[in-house]
Amino acid sequence: MSEARTTLLAEARGVLGVGRLAFGIQDASLPGDPDTDLGHGSPYGAAAHALLTFLRDLGFDVLQLGPQGEISAGNPSPYDGAAFSRRATSADVALLADASWGRLLAPDTLAAWVEQRPADASTRVPYAFSRRAQTALMRAAGQTLGADADGDGSGDAAERACLRRALGAFRERNARWLGRDALFEQLEREHPGAAWQDWGDPDGRLLHPEPAERGAFAGRRQALEAAFRDEIEAHAFVQFVVHEQHRRFRDALSRLGMRVWGDLQIGLSGRDAWAFRPWLLRGYRLGAPPSRTNPDGQPWGYPVLDPSHLLGPRDGPGPALRLVAERMEKLFDEYDGLRIDHPHGLVCPWVYRADDPDPVHAVQSGARLFAAPDLPDHPGLARYAIARREQLADDPAVARWDEHWVRRLDPDQVSRYAAVFDAVVAAARHHGRGPEDLACEVLSTLPHPLARVLARHGLGRFRVTQKLDPDDPDDPYRLEHTAPADWVMIGTHDTAPLWQLLEAWSPAHVEARARYAAALLEPEAGRRPTIAGMLARDRGLLAQALLAELLACRAENVMVFFTDLFGLTAPFNRPGTVSGENWSLRLPPDWRDEYRERLRTHRALNLPLAFALALRARGARPDLQAALAAEAARLAPLPPAWQEALGAAAP
Repeated sequence: MSEARTTLLAEARGVLGVGRLAFGIQDASLPGDPDTDLGHGSPYGAAAHALLTFLRDLGFDVLQLGPQGEISAGNPSPYDGAAFSRRATSADVALLADASWGRLLAPDTLAAWVEQRPADASTRVPYAFSRRAQTALMRAAGQTLGADADGDGSGDAAERACLRRALGAFRERNARWLGRDALFEQLEREHPGAAWQDWGDPDGRLLHPEPAERGAFAGRRQALEAAFRDEIEAHAFVQFVVHEQHRRFRDALSRLGMRVWGDLQIGLSGRDAWAFRPWLLRGYRLGAPPSRTNPDGQPWGYPVLDPSHLLGPRDGPGPALRLVAERMEKLFDEYDGLRIDHPHGLVCPWVYRADDPDPVHAVQSGARLFAAPDLPDHPGLARYAIARREQLADDPAVARWDEHWVRRLDPDQVSRYAAVFDAVVAAARHHGRGPEDLACEVLSTLPHPLARVLARHGLGRFRVTQKLDPDDPDDPYRLEHTAPADWVMIGTHDTAPLWQLLEAWSPAHVEARARYAAALLEPEAGRRPTIAGMLARDRGLLAQALLAELLACRAENVMVFFTDLFGLTAPFNRPGTVSGENWSLRLPPDWRDEYRERLRTHRALNLPLAFALALRARGARPDLQAALAAEAARLAPLPPAWQEALGAAAP
């Protein structure tokens, strides 16, 4: 990419007031080097660095990753990942063969596993294979490090000595969670196929015995630690590698002028529920209530923090709130900002009964945890109510999950609702950041308590424009409703890719969507020449307008998911479904060539064109608009009317 184009894009961002332009992708989806790739993407190797340099040159300044916690063997969803242990398969094991890692891994050992890689591993993650390969290669590297205690005076030996010292410091610094997570993994092997709730005593409650049980439980734990000493040491080594690679990666990204944002998933993994069992609310689970875009709701099955343990004596932090603080401190130590997944769960969680044999019925009959003072089917929730009966909707037609269920709150009630969210913000401030470094995934429903807590910190919401209704002026996703603090995007990891939608949309919907985009991008009636009439006739050019409207609106934060930028048609995840294709889509190694080819037929997002359209909508900088339009035309042929409308000379 030319330096001139990069400079133009950066200048356009400044003119439009786009404070953050984020690229969203999950670890697994990142491309790999065909010579070393094991089927699972990594942010930490050369292949990812090439992609990030390309994105920086397109004007992106934020890399938005998904949750990076360790996932279970049976569930690839990153949103079920561990709160503290990082995902082992996100490490780039090829780096362990490099001098900067003391050549801990022999190249032929890596090559032997690469030869076994499934044929489609460059486009779909083979989770089982990647896990086996990473486990074997990490074990080999760890054995090399352990066997080289004396060294031979070579450069590799010196580097390994440094690594051993760093490993020791890492283990000491993170002993609190390293030990318990390693123990959980060994207990999973002791109880194959069983959930931790079915392990029985002492294993199911090993970390939390009653006083009379402490001796027996301690003996069981000591026996496990002795029997699995090597496995526990291996766990510490793996976590050291992936944490150290992340640290080095973040430094390299900073040198590129980019920042990395993490993702705070709302759910607790099995290992964390086991570790924090005493502070979880018994009899209830966390889910998503029915909504306009998901009328069935989603019974996630996640545990819920017990409100009784959020605050301690004299309103100090209780053990559940200390857990939140510990988790947030680690996250802000490792990321420059955070996307908060379903922040409702931190403020006004939707909970449902765990004893209902039909989870769908249960979640549809659930309640907001702090807004159920007198519900006959949830009498046990009354003790946790913050909202009073007279503050709730008095219209029987207003459902419990409706954003108008709670109508008003006193300031002290808002403070009580904000207890967990305030801990998140406090951790951000402790690390030199602020509320502006949080992106809150508020979608179609914004309950009054959550709105008040977000306003308390000056935070906005998400506007996902592929979901907007162009005929409903009150639709919350419409861009005329945006505030500067909002985040705007065409789609997310949970929605259909733009390019799949464009093919599926009916002609009537395309026409309505084109009219809506034109109203935003050509606000001056009668301006000539016009591009409005062309949007409905060319779906590829309509796609560029959908990006342009994000750049032109009032929101200062724009996010683009990787499937939309690169023109992919396969979805990354279909919420509420279990499928081998979910969470597995990857960018192929030849992503650059495929992107260029798709651009030529307007089947990928053309950023110079989108920025030119946004500048035109604002009536700003005709010279910059024309220069960007000329750059766009070099990437893909533009209709003469578009070139004329944008003031661009033929390339």
